[in-house]
Amino acid sequence: MTLALLFPGQGSQAVGMGAQLADAFASAREVFAEVDEALGQKLSVLMREGPEDQLTLTENAQPALMAVSMAAMRALKVEFGFDVATAAYVAGHSLGEYSALAAAGAISLSDTARLLKLRGQAMQRAVPVGQGAMASLIGPKTDLALAEAAAAAGAELGVCVVANDNNAGNIVISGEKAAVDRAIEKAKELGARAIPLNVSAPFHCPLMQPAADEMAAALASATILAPVVPVVANVLARPESDPEVIRRLLVEQVTGRVRWRESMEWMATEGGVTRFVEIGSGKVLTGMAKRIAPDAECLPLNTPEELEAFAKALV
Repeated sequence: MTLALLFPGQGSQAVGMGAQLADAFASAREVFAEVDEALGQKLSVLMREGPEDQLTLTENAQPALMAVSMAAMRALKVEFGFDVATAAYVAGHSLGEYSALAAAGAISLSDTARLLKLRGQAMQRAVPVGQGAMASLIGPKTDLALAEAAAAAGAELGVCVVANDNNAGNIVISGEKAAVDRAIEKAKELGARAIPLNVSAPFHCPLMQPAADEMAAALASATILAPVVPVVANVLARPESDPEVIRRLLVEQVTGRVRWRESMEWMATEGGVTRFVEIGSGKVLTGMAKRIAPDAECLPLNTPEELEAFAKALV
């Protein structure tokens, strides 16, 4: 059975995330302590106790989600002897790409935490609150062609692009507020449901260029090693293992489209993946995987029981 490990992105955070792992495994507690030390803040307390509005802040949600994913990975290795090299590929949705790289040994845990903290802050700084917007286009008629047409209509008023191609029936657009509002109208005319998203900034669009510039400077001095497992990159929808290419792709990812549907399709077909496992908080990617690759086994791993059952099934 060919395995791919998936790592969730923003939106999967919730107060209490990681608490079961921390209560069950010393190895997981060590990850949370390392992240706290790297950031100089008690992120683990915020994750466990909230308040939710502070956890949801991009600069906190991004390293927090990575920390839960890495706590699960550390527990799998230390408690159950799981080797990441068992997987054929790793992939992460937006910030989850950093979790995937950390899991595959390309970036250290502390560096990943600091990079994601900066990434969240830089994305927040890039566009004043209220000037940007994002919207989710959903429904059976929603495909990439419809989303591109809606974004093109919006682009007549300003920046508006497809930000996340998640799966058929779930595509996100991003840009300037007036442009996104126009795109929402067009999407509805074309038969899609359009839901404005409660986000603090318009991610994965050209308005994020200032954040991309900040990340380029930070990543230039970051140590990036060749991952032990190829990382299927968001902007390529193909596997990559060259550290210098990965460094460039992480910069492009800030303004570029998350090509998740294509990434999953590539793994399920060209990559021969038959089991997708979501490591970390929530089950968003598991749901997407079931829609994109219905013949594959898709399961989330975020509780001690799920980790143990998965590890035993591999023996």
